[in-house]
Amino acid sequence: MEKVIIGKKLGMTQMFTETGELIPVTAILAGPCPVVQVKTLEGDGYQAVQVAYEPVPERKLNRPERGHFAKANIKPHRILKEFRLNNAAEYKVGDELTVASFQPGDAVDVTGISKGKGFAGGIKRWGFSRGPESHGSKYHRGVGSLQARDAARVFKGRKMPGHMGAVRRTVQNLQVVKVDPERNLLLVKGSIPGAKGSVVTIKNSVKA
Repeated sequence: MEKVIIGKKLGMTQMFTETGELIPVTAILAGPCPVVQVKTLEGDGYQAVQVAYEPVPERKLNRPERGHFAKANIKPHRILKEFRLNNAAEYKVGDELTVASFQPGDAVDVTGISKGKGFAGGIKRWGFSRGPESHGSKYHRGVGSLQARDAARVFKGRKMPGHMGAVRRTVQNLQVVKVDPERNLLLVKGSIPGAKGSVVTIKNSVKA
């Protein structure tokens, strides 16, 4: 059965195994996530489940959103995401997804929005080498040549300074180290995208 859940990144810490090995882990506050809608091949042309996360007061939603939750008889939530699953038909509106569906040792893919770093130069953004550091050199952290000799234009896709970060990223094949259903906590080995408090999605690894 394919597993999915929405959570919030709390930060990183570390754990020791029974053999004394230290493992860096990221703590995720995941679920509970009610199923708001189930998409079917007959009615929608594809299979998917729509799940919600983080309850909010009704006044913080607009009328279409309030009506959508009222139709499913579910309290308003801030986050609403859809997951395409092959076993979507096994879910029903009102079902609650929790961390209890995951087990230590499971391989998961975690998707989030990476930290925004603002405007960055070529060295920071793309790992360019810098120029000589001597005083006579007038080229230190510049981008360098931008184009072919006779093109008279800059080709598309040229790596240049610009906005860095704040993009959707997925880290694949992370191992679930510990599951705490009582506190809705999921501890996964390694780091995941995003700042503390950012929303992430967790699902079965496609490469496991």
